Amino acid sequence: MDLITTHINTDFDGLAAMIAAKKLYPGAQAAMPGAQERTVREFMRSSAWAFDIKKPSEVDLSKVRRLILVDTRDARRIGPFSALLEHPGLDVHIYDHHPLREGDLRGSVEVVEEVGCVSTLMVELLQSRQITITPVEATAMALGIYEETGFFSFPSTGERDFLAMAYLLKQGANLNVVKTFLEREPSREQLGLLNDLLESAREYEVSGFLVQIAQASRDEYIPDAAMVTHKLRDILDCDALFVLLRMEDRIHVIGRSRVAEIDVAEILRHFEGGGHTYASSAVVKGNSLEGLEESLRGLLEKGVRPVKRAADIMTSPVKCIEHSASLKQAQESMSKFGFNVMPVLKGGKFFGVISREVVERALHHGFGNRHLSSFATTDPVTAAPDTSMLEVEGLMVERNRKFLPVLEDGRVVGAITRTDLLRVLYEDLIRRTRTEGEDTTERVGSTRNIRSAIIEKLPSPLVDLLRLCGHVGDRMAFQVYLVGGSVRDLLRNERNLDLDLVVEGQGIAFARELASELGGRVRSHQRFNTAVVILPDGFKLDVATARTEYYEAPGVLPTVEASSIKKDLYRRDFTINTLAVKLNGQHFGVLLDFFGGQRDLKDRTIRILHNLSFVEDPTRAFRAIRFAVRFGFRIGKHTANLMKNAVRMNLMEKVSGSRLYDELLLMFSETSPAKSVRELSRYSLLQSIHPSIRYRPSLQDLLERLEKVIAWYRLLYLPDPLNESDLWFMALLFDLRELETVSAFEQIAVPEKVAERIARFIGQTKAVHYRLKTRPHSSREVFHALSDFDLEPLVFGMAATQDESLKKALATFITDLRKTRPLLSGKELIAMGYEPGPWFHEVFQALLDARLEGKVRTKYEETRFVRERFPNTSISRSK
Repeated sequence: MDLITTHINTDFDGLAAMIAAKKLYPGAQAAMPGAQERTVREFMRSSAWAFDIKKPSEVDLSKVRRLILVDTRDARRIGPFSALLEHPGLDVHIYDHHPLREGDLRGSVEVVEEVGCVSTLMVELLQSRQITITPVEATAMALGIYEETGFFSFPSTGERDFLAMAYLLKQGANLNVVKTFLEREPSREQLGLLNDLLESAREYEVSGFLVQIAQASRDEYIPDAAMVTHKLRDILDCDALFVLLRMEDRIHVIGRSRVAEIDVAEILRHFEGGGHTYASSAVVKGNSLEGLEESLRGLLEKGVRPVKRAADIMTSPVKCIEHSASLKQAQESMSKFGFNVMPVLKGGKFFGVISREVVERALHHGFGNRHLSSFATTDPVTAAPDTSMLEVEGLMVERNRKFLPVLEDGRVVGAITRTDLLRVLYEDLIRRTRTEGEDTTERVGSTRNIRSAIIEKLPSPLVDLLRLCGHVGDRMAFQVYLVGGSVRDLLRNERNLDLDLVVEGQGIAFARELASELGGRVRSHQRFNTAVVILPDGFKLDVATARTEYYEAPGVLPTVEASSIKKDLYRRDFTINTLAVKLNGQHFGVLLDFFGGQRDLKDRTIRILHNLSFVEDPTRAFRAIRFAVRFGFRIGKHTANLMKNAVRMNLMEKVSGSRLYDELLLMFSETSPAKSVRELSRYSLLQSIHPSIRYRPSLQDLLERLEKVIAWYRLLYLPDPLNESDLWFMALLFDLRELETVSAFEQIAVPEKVAERIARFIGQTKAVHYRLKTRPHSSREVFHALSDFDLEPLVFGMAATQDESLKKALATFITDLRKTRPLLSGKELIAMGYEPGPWFHEVFQALLDARLEGKVRTKYEETRFVRERFPNTSISRSK
């Protein structure tokens, strides 16, 4: 027999999960392990007809062969059913949303994900397996979601909880019933309890967090103490709340947290409690309220993870300079990397710091060749990796420091800038305002975890691969990030399976370790510290070491050096491409957004990161247009001005032709090259291809017609591939003179074979038009006029003419005539008694013309045609 159960003091989430599990395991018995919350009991009394849920005494434990646990995996919380765990051969299946803790049960089947409630997991399973549910069942599951997520207000609530609820509404969930059981006015006793708790509440600071502990005592049992705790939490401004309520002969402990660092479930496990990070409870006997509060404070001091430490927010590694370097060398390094302050080293150990302001003043006084050691600040404020965030804030704000080196054993292991500090303070502000119920949907710069989006948008094997990358990073003490277009497109609700990783550490070593784990192989590039991991199934994963870059001159390729993830992202082209997701263990899914990429995605804007972006790499102007057209975004006003300045400064002339050619190929592979060419003209970039190219109405019309013709050809689903990029180059060059075309090829370094092919196609297009204009458009004439041309000039020829008769002739040839051939073969002619010889060509040509003229359609008709046209007497004469 299969038995479904949940935890004692069953809440609506546990009940809902049991009901869903009965749908997943037809024929299984469901039984409560013990007491239920009062509102659950009332709901069950009103809906008992819909759910067959037994009492513990009604279950014959000797017949149970499989135990299905929902909303718990704690053996201490399943009441009398814990005895089943002693049965040999018992199969255990677990469905839960609480994080795994030491001593938890394990099962042969485990569906455990940290969503807002287990009801969400169960609803997703029902939906994926297309199992129908009744409105009453949907309402019960809705009660579970609403209660466990605090009406979608708890920090643990995520997108999947909302989607599950939306599905339940479609299945007929009754929100009036939800409101009846969950939105009750407090009774007189509950109001009195709330007042006593408010008066007794005491505030403590634990590792930088504010914790409130309130206690009260009652001789009689007061139901729904959790509801009173929620109201108290809403009144008190704290990160965590613990209510100690003595009722009858026991103390009920209820914990609620607003921050992941205070894991109330872990703390209350010491009292054999249960729950999850943000909500937990326990029942304690044989202790006083004061004694229990003292024990609780001790557990908080030991068990609360501190607020972020310096190591959590610092940038690492840090570019340093030796004390023996000259001030002029310091100025060059600062300009090259964009630094305002640099740590100074002596023998590999921290010596001091030097600022741009000091360097520039010293240079003004003629000290350019002097050593830094004479000008560095040698007693700056520093921090250690475990320095708390509160101390860091005090050091930087009270002492007015813009740059704080982080030292370990005298070595520089990181640095914290004022921007780093402000970002952390801002994120903390957003977190607090969110938990207080303010609408922060517009605040897209705060810390965010997109784990659920990764799981939803990417195939499960890739999700497992990314988790493994995080585990390998943990093992090697490297921070690993998913970066680039895949992250950008996750936030755009689109799937992108082109995965790029950045490693703070040694990227090639990481790639080799990952490949070893997966049985893959590695192709590495030592010069750039990058690698490609090639998995056994052929899937490729790009891995790069976090790096910074500088440009020796405008338009040239950059020089790169190892650096931090922040510096790595700063070298990217646009803010929407600077997003990264951390993959390491407990931080899996945490989104990093240093430069406002989320804001620009929301505003649908292409924006560069700094004012020299187009000076350092002018080809970014082409990419700006490509992304803007692809996503339907606008180019920001400042970015657009900088693009125009780059053109006015003739910076495109400094870019190698091959890089321009590559950018054009990428642009022509997008869905709307015609719009891209229009934008190139708008920013005067067409002249980068050749000065003679002008975006006149005739070119605009040609591009629009070409886009339509290409779309038409795609819909034909013909087997012959079409080189579309050649067609777009043909459109740009079609009206140029021959010498101008050759010059354009040289200017953008078109490969020789490609240039020859495009030039041939342009010539063929003009020949196509000439032939069709000089002969009738019968099928036979059209075939013989066009049969010796490549496909591309035929398709382009349709776009390059406005003569409808020519378009029709070309379309007919491409779709109907181009592959026309006789059905009879040479062997079949021999079988008919004909002697093979050169004259067979005359036979096949006659057959082809007959097919084109509609005289023959089948092989039988071709056979008859040949016998009539070429009788044996004719054969002998031809011999």
